[in-house]
Amino acid sequence: MLLKVKVPNIACEACGEKITESIHTMEPDAQVNVDVKSKIVTVESQASEESIKQVIVAAGYNIEGY
Repeated sequence: MLLKVKVPNIACEACGEKITESIHTMEPDAQVNVDVKSKIVTVESQASEESIKQVIVAAGYNIEGY
């Protein structure tokens, strides 16, 4: 599954690394790309959309429209 979400409170590369690490804790094989400038997180994973969003929120980030 390919998921793109807007995460408006990404401020820097370290934020992207934290989100990536959090997703990899749940799904080690996930492909994660964080575009800090556009504040878009793209995830290709076998995990559900809901579980990916929950991991991002649990890491301390907001998802637009969630």
